[in-house]
Amino acid sequence: MAKTKKKQERKNYIDYVESDPIFQPITETIETNYMPYAVSVMVSRAIPEIDGFKPSHRKLLYTMYKMGLMHGHRTKSANIVGETMKLNPHGDMSIYETMVRLTRGNESLLHPFVDSKGSFGKQYSRDMAFAASRYTEAKLDPFCQEIFNGIDKNAVDMVDNYDSTTKEPRLLPTSFPNILVSPNLGIAVGLASSICSFNLAEVCDAAIAVLRSPRCDTEKLLDILKAPDFPGGGSVIYDREAMRKVYETGKGPIKLRAKYEYNEDDNSIEILEIPYSTSIEAIMKEITDMFKEGKLKEITDFRDAIDLKGFRLTIDLRKGTDPEQLMQKLFKFTPLEDNFPCNFNVIINGAPHQLGVKDILVEWIKFRTQCLTRELTFDLDKKNKKLHLLLGLGKILLDIDKAVKIVRETEKDDEVVPNLMVGFSVDQEQAEYIADIKLRHLNREYIMNRLADIDNLRQEINEIKAILDDEIKMKAYMIKQLTDIKKKYGKPRKTDIISAEEVKSFSNEIMIEDYQARLFFTKDGFLKKITQQSLRGNAEQKLKEGDKLIFEGDISNKDEVVFFTDKCQLYFAKMSDFELSKASDLGVYVPKQLDFEPDEKVAKMIINPSFDEKQLVIFVFENGKAVRVPMCQYATQGNRKKLKKAFSDASPIAGIIYEQSDDYFMMINSEKKAILIRPSLIPVKTTRTSIGTTVFAMNLKKKQKITKVLTDFEDKYPEAMATYRKIKIPATGVLMQKGKK
Repeated sequence: MAKTKKKQERKNYIDYVESDPIFQPITETIETNYMPYAVSVMVSRAIPEIDGFKPSHRKLLYTMYKMGLMHGHRTKSANIVGETMKLNPHGDMSIYETMVRLTRGNESLLHPFVDSKGSFGKQYSRDMAFAASRYTEAKLDPFCQEIFNGIDKNAVDMVDNYDSTTKEPRLLPTSFPNILVSPNLGIAVGLASSICSFNLAEVCDAAIAVLRSPRCDTEKLLDILKAPDFPGGGSVIYDREAMRKVYETGKGPIKLRAKYEYNEDDNSIEILEIPYSTSIEAIMKEITDMFKEGKLKEITDFRDAIDLKGFRLTIDLRKGTDPEQLMQKLFKFTPLEDNFPCNFNVIINGAPHQLGVKDILVEWIKFRTQCLTRELTFDLDKKNKKLHLLLGLGKILLDIDKAVKIVRETEKDDEVVPNLMVGFSVDQEQAEYIADIKLRHLNREYIMNRLADIDNLRQEINEIKAILDDEIKMKAYMIKQLTDIKKKYGKPRKTDIISAEEVKSFSNEIMIEDYQARLFFTKDGFLKKITQQSLRGNAEQKLKEGDKLIFEGDISNKDEVVFFTDKCQLYFAKMSDFELSKASDLGVYVPKQLDFEPDEKVAKMIINPSFDEKQLVIFVFENGKAVRVPMCQYATQGNRKKLKKAFSDASPIAGIIYEQSDDYFMMINSEKKAILIRPSLIPVKTTRTSIGTTVFAMNLKKKQKITKVLTDFEDKYPEAMATYRKIKIPATGVLMQKGKK
């Protein structure tokens, strides 16, 4: 009854909610409320369009253009911000911050759009704040002529502003692919854009190449548009395959590196340029953290040395420090080497698209063609109108006195134009033009001078028509514009290009402290690394009950070590991977340290192994077989930590010998029989998993197995050389003397 009552109550509640007019399903809420917001952020705020501008940039620059700041003196930034609010109804600070990034003083752009005076902060520093808008001044940079060229000739659509009180351009008719020249970062809802900057001259050449040959492929573009060029300079670590991926897909990382100089007189490093994607504060924080952790013992001091000359980060070195090696370390662990994450999302016809470099150039060419078509059509209409008026003016040249007489004898003002139309057979537009001529200009000289323009006008009209009617001539017209822009505004690259093959990669070996120590290793797999100082007065080593030492020797902290295990696996490690111990400690348990499998034990430890083909390792198995394998079979690429199937698992391993010479070694079986043989008697196999299927090293009877393999047998078995030595295999074991184990 209780369950039925609860179900009924739940049903009544759902019926009530669904009948409530305030109730709205979540899917409907997302569709009606969230989606319009998301689209608005993408299209109207965060993602640039094909002209290379976000709406906030476009509104600001157009406001400055309408204020007459293309020429003349600068005005206070506060005036610009106030006027921009007529198009961009956001807070004054957000508008001012937009302008700051476009200024020459901020150094965010290769080609700034705003000529600025005053403190505008710096792109490479997040703490160098810009001054308030009432203190700074600005006007448009002459370079802006190339982004407004044709805007007054109907080159682009003009749309209402937010309150329909004025008009603003939907796009700016940029004369060059600004989308690739100006860096752009933006985060929308579920979508981001990160477009790096390229050198203007190279971008113009790339656009010309695509105009001349639509089939221009990525390989050719890579030869022309070599790599991104960032305002802050630095160096691009050039990987052609990675760059090809960015050019083709519009997505991928660009690896950047700082530029530096070594000052020998002061024993200091001067960082002169840093990656565009970082800041001096981020770099100094990482250096500070490393310094506090004792990871930068090579330096004594570092400081922000930015002055009027520009960026500078000074690092004072300790005497004897190798500056190049230190910089490799800093490149590895600080943002002095950083990635710029390319993500070329662009708004095309109101929708976001991720485009490669060629696709962006193709879309820009389409956009620019439309702008030029509209601009040339505007000029054509204007010239046709002027020609039409001049042709009418030419008709009064035949009888100027008649024109004067018609005007003089017409009684009413509104009849002058109709009478001229009748008297000279002209239309109303031509008659209006004739009627408006001043009396002083009704002479033959004035009229002849005006009529001289007719031939030039006809030639210009024919040229414009030819361009509009011929796609090839339209492309040639665009190519000429791009060539002129390159010649006028082109600059040398700021960002150097260095080959990835030439870059020295940092080795963790540099971070490893080099010192001598004493190594102790036990049968159960415990390892002790003890400094000589710690060993003084502590000769006795603590061991686990039942355990015993099987190795003791001097090592360096930078030595390498490998461990063969009873599960046919090989583990790679460095002595620096193991912490220092004391004589009173049990030491580091190797299976746990190297993450062995359950019940896996060390079968052999080799310090500083040689992976040369002449170096051999001997595997002796419990079934009496033995094999020699070249150590080169265990050489690996990279920092591999584990190698499976290091040797055959057809029989359990009885012993492993790292062959140092052709000295005898001893094999003992479960029946206390032994043989002494040279390594050279055992065949060499070139594969790791070989077990020596053709020859046994020692003959064994049923249920017998090898239990020991010894190289240091002389002290314990002095009779061995005389009693157990064999000159060929397989060999039958000799019963050992009583009392020997």
